Amino acid sequence: MLRDAALVAGKDLRIELRSRVALNQVVPFAAAVVLLFGLALGPDRSVLAPAAAGLFWIAVLLSALLATQRSFAVESADGARDGLRLSGLDPAGIFLGKVGAVVAELLVLEVLLAFGVAVLYGAHLAGALVLLGSCLAASIGLGAVGIVYGAVASGLRVRETLLPLLILPVAAPVLLGATKAWDEALRGTPSHALGWLSLLAVFAVVYVAIGVVAFGPLLEDA
Repeated sequence: MLRDAALVAGKDLRIELRSRVALNQVVPFAAAVVLLFGLALGPDRSVLAPAAAGLFWIAVLLSALLATQRSFAVESADGARDGLRLSGLDPAGIFLGKVGAVVAELLVLEVLLAFGVAVLYGAHLAGALVLLGSCLAASIGLGAVGIVYGAVASGLRVRETLLPLLILPVAAPVLLGATKAWDEALRGTPSHALGWLSLLAVFAVVYVAIGVVAFGPLLEDA
């Protein structure tokens, strides 16, 4: 399973590196979201800094939707989805590989957005371990949810509009936990974020476990 996951993740990441869709579309989209939030709230950093955590994670969540749609868009061309089903790879490995690729993309994006939030919003990036831990757990949760519901919607004509409606309600706990954890870290009280980190870890494990079990039947139905 892990070998198959590494193969699928490597395939997806190589496609993104060659096509540069994430670099040319997802990163500018996330940067535009962060910039527009700043313009909407005004230039006063005393207003922007307290809202930095929430605005950061909303931008990440919206970008995760694009990354998930892209993950299944590459499988819809030239019958690639049928080839994936007939490849003999473990469905759980396929799921973990696609989640791993999305998580890797999100982590790179979050590093770039963190610097943008620090510059534009005047946020002080304190509590590095809490920030990194919440990014990893939240990215895994978002990636797992996105791949599961991406498989649900991939065979439908309205998948581009249906996917956000499916993902956003389920991703709300991840958004809440990540925002609270970052908020505590940015306030200089990272020890208060341990409960939120635990919540993020629980949701990440649950979402991954559900995906490992359910992805095979979902892939066949798609």
